[in-house]
This record gives sequence, C-alpha cells and structure tokens, in this order.
Amino acid sequence: MNRAPGTPVRRRRLWAGAFVSALALTLPLAGAGQASAADVNNVKNAGFEAGLSNWTCSANSGATVSSPVHGGTAALRATPAGQDNARCTQTVAVKPNSTYELSGWVQGGYAYLGVTGTGTTDVSTWTPDSGSWKRLSTSFTTGSSTTSVTVYTHGWYGQAAYHVDDLSVFGPDGGGGDTEPTVPGTPGGLSVSGTTASSVSLAWNAVSGATGYTIYRDGAKVTAVSGTSATVTGLAADTSYSFQVAAANAAGESPKSTAVTARTKQKDDGGGNGGLPRHAVTGYWQNFDNGAAVQRVSDVQNAYDIIAVAFADATGTPGAVTFNLDSAGLNGYTVDQFKADVRAKQAAGKKVIISVGGEKGTVSVNDSASATNFANSVYALMREYGFDGVDIDLENGLDATYMTQALRSLSAKAGPSMILTMAPQTIDMQSTSNAYFRTALNVKDILTVVNMQYYNSGSMLGCDGKVYSQGSVDFLTALACIQLEGGLDPSQVGLGLPASTRGAGSGYVSPTVVNNALDCLTKGTHCGTFKPSRTYPSLRGAMTWSTNWDATAGNAWSNAVGPHVHALP
Repeated sequence: MNRAPGTPVRRRRLWAGAFVSALALTLPLAGAGQASAADVNNVKNAGFEAGLSNWTCSANSGATVSSPVHGGTAALRATPAGQDNARCTQTVAVKPNSTYELSGWVQGGYAYLGVTGTGTTDVSTWTPDSGSWKRLSTSFTTGSSTTSVTVYTHGWYGQAAYHVDDLSVFGPDGGGGDTEPTVPGTPGGLSVSGTTASSVSLAWNAVSGATGYTIYRDGAKVTAVSGTSATVTGLAADTSYSFQVAAANAAGESPKSTAVTARTKQKDDGGGNGGLPRHAVTGYWQNFDNGAAVQRVSDVQNAYDIIAVAFADATGTPGAVTFNLDSAGLNGYTVDQFKADVRAKQAAGKKVIISVGGEKGTVSVNDSASATNFANSVYALMREYGFDGVDIDLENGLDATYMTQALRSLSAKAGPSMILTMAPQTIDMQSTSNAYFRTALNVKDILTVVNMQYYNSGSMLGCDGKVYSQGSVDFLTALACIQLEGGLDPSQVGLGLPASTRGAGSGYVSPTVVNNALDCLTKGTHCGTFKPSRTYPSLRGAMTWSTNWDATAGNAWSNAVGPHVHALP
C-alpha cells in the first residue's frame, strides 16, 4: 500500500467539491446561506486550553504544548508513529439540515482536517509540511436527522509531528460548544510576599475564567504570568513602589486590583556576597597542566578572595555537569586532598566556586529540562566538594531565558550565601540586549560579580560610542562603563585580565595599568583619555586568568593588584 499522501485522493475530493458547488448554483440547500448572528463555534476546548479534554487521540499520540501556539496558551501536538497516523477526534453537537464551516490552524508535518457522520457528504482538507501556522477550512451540510458529527485531525505515516490550534465548526448552535468567555473579575487579596534590594514578590487570589494575569508597577505594565504570584525585578534599592494586578482571558482584561505598596530593602554590597570583602580579587585555578605552574588549591596565592575551579565537565545529559579532578596531570593530587584544601581555604575566609564553560566548554542550557539538569548537577557538586557557588564562563553563547531559570533554581537550592560570578567576553557585554548581559540583569539580585574578559578581544565600543583597542587604561574603563551604566551595581563589576603574557593570546596589560583603571573608576584618578562622568567607589575589584600563570610569572600580578584592590575606597 502506498502511504505517501497521493494526489488521486485529493483529485476525488476536488471533483466532489466541484459537483456540490455546481448543484449549489441551481438547488437551494436547507440551512444554507450567509452566517447568521446566532452562529457559534460548536467545538469544545477548541484551543486546547483545557488540555485534551473532549478530545481523543489514537495510541496516545496527542499532547498539549505551550509552544508553538496560534492563540491562547496551548495547542495540540500529535505525533504519527508506526501504523498510527496520530488521529485526534471530537464528537460535536450540530443541528440537522444546516451548513457549517470547518476550520483550524495547523503547523508542522502533514496535517489533515475533516469531519465524518454528516449524513450527507463527509469532507476533509489537508496540507503538506508547513513551517508557520496555516489555516485549513472546508464546509459541510448535515442531513435531516444528524445531531452530531465527528471532527478529526491526523498526520501521515512516517511524517513529522503536526500542531493544531483554534479549531472551529462554525454555524447554528448545536447546543454543545464552548460558551464565549467573558471578561474575568478583578483579582482580590493582592499582597507582598517578599522583598530584596532589587525585587518585590507578589501573590493574589485566583479568578475564575482567567487564563493569565498582568502586573502593573506605578500604573505601567511590567509583566504577565499565568499563575497567582510573580516577582518584579530590576528595582532600585530602598524605594517605594505601587503594584496592581488584573486578570485576563480571550475576552479582555479586568479592572486593576486595589494597589499595594512595597519598599525594596536597602542596598548591600551586591547580590550573592556570602561574606566577601567589599573589594575582592578573583583567580581561576587550573584543573589541568597546560605549561603553567601546576598548583594544588592549597598553593593558590593569599591575595585571591574567590578561587574559581576551572572547569566543570559536560555530561551526556543536556545541561548537566560533573567535575573530574585531573589527578594525573596534577602530580597525583587526590580528591580527598582537593576537598581538604577547599575546606582550608574557606576556613581562611576564601570562597571556592566551580566554573562552568571555558574556551572549550560544551555545556548547553537551552530548554527547561536542561536548565533543571544544570541546577541539580551544580548543586550536587557544591554538596560533594563544598563549593561556595558557580561561575558562568560559557564562551560559546547562552540562552538568557533558560540560564536565568537554571541560576534561580540553583539559588533556591543553595540559599542566599551562594556566590555567583560570570566571565563574559567583551562582545557579550556591548549591549543590554545581548544574552549574557540580559542574564546578568535577570539575576542581579543574586549576582556577585561580572568579571568581563578584557583580553583576546580586539577593538570594541566604549560607553561614549568611541572605539577603543585592548591593552590600555581606556579600553578597561570605557568598556566597564557600559556595565556600570547599563544596570549592574558597581559592586557587581570587576576587571578580568590575564596574569602574564602567556595567559592569553592578546590583551595583557601590566598590573600598573590594571591598578590605574581601578583608580580611574573608583576615584577618578590615573585615567587615560576617557574619564567616566562619575566615580564608582564600590567597584568590586579584579580577576585574572590564572593563579597558575600568576605563579609562573613570580606572582607579579597578585602581589601588585591584590593589595591595590583591597585598599580601594
């Protein structure tokens, strides 16, 4: 049997349709004519907002999804498999001797839409693969004793899954379709459930018939959610805000609720600080031998406040990471010795975190499942090795939505003392629209510091719109200004530089240049041609790649930059 959707079948349908159309020119059809004001959509759960309620799909082939959707918040996804063509059906109540339009929106693989049991001529229509939503429609007339028909969709054997949304059997009311929604009532019980220096959490009572809720801050819409709680972020510290919520569905939006007022907390030294000093130095410790001095964690120089263990490794599970100590490359360094050294550094007031990514990192967090895997696996490493947090050093791109989800999930597990650092490349922080920058702003309330890599870069724009070349004070200060004026707190901004000429392909500057840039940003002194419009005394500090290359160069970087950072205002 030929299972490809053949044209002969379609040709017969077209002939039948033409024959009926020809008859319509000469014979009046009972119930035919233009749509009347009483015509309704007789399909129940036509947009699949109630899951598969009222629908039956063969071989469990159908499921509702939140994306892609044509309207509302859900659609049907049905997947053909083996001898099953993913047929989904619903019995729809109709009136005898009446004409109906059958329509629906489809996307994906081969998709069919049809109706049986009409009592006259059953009809169907179909389309091959479609990368965007496409409307299918046809019409049918019921027989003199027909009170219900079966509407169906299906795909084709061996073809990709198809999506369907917003189905309609439009015509005289058969008495069984969905009732048209009405505008929901105003939510009650709006309350403030929590605050931080940059966010306010809200909760309210559910409203019958609502499919979502819109949150307003000081009269302006700030976000929309499907549940009865939300957290509004990106707020100024120690500031009062007024909030309202409205319920919404397909019919419209309710009046806004009674307003509540919330005041954010006073600003501390940043997001996740975990007992760090006001100004801190970060250094990457290499879990491998690449020609730099081989170190144990116990060998890391005392100037470093945050020690980022480089790197976690990807696993076969999307988003999940693990850590494999390179004992052979580190002269027999054992896991037990590593753990003991981590504890000793922490006892001395240092923070030890696991870094994810690096130049060759292949970790990808691009959906909810991988975000969950990331959070669970990093938290497991924190518990096993005693890490204080995580560093995000993904140099091959990231998804702001799902990395935000992963980091917030991890923070919820680890608690408020978790250290969260990031090490984006210069191109990643040129604009707040870039995914890395958006992620940093999304997690600002739990973020410790962003140590952008001012090396291996080439020329970039500064905050004044001028082009600056790496290797100068101006390059450091003019690019840091983008982050400082783009939404990050100064305590969340650090300068990342290589510890020696061998630590990077390009962009090395002497410790004196690093210190001059720090002075320029915090005190307005030792600037180059670029001078920021204001100073940022709470600038977090500096970072280097790596503690190993620093040791190779006789600790010149940490001996010069470390005391300077700790002496900043």
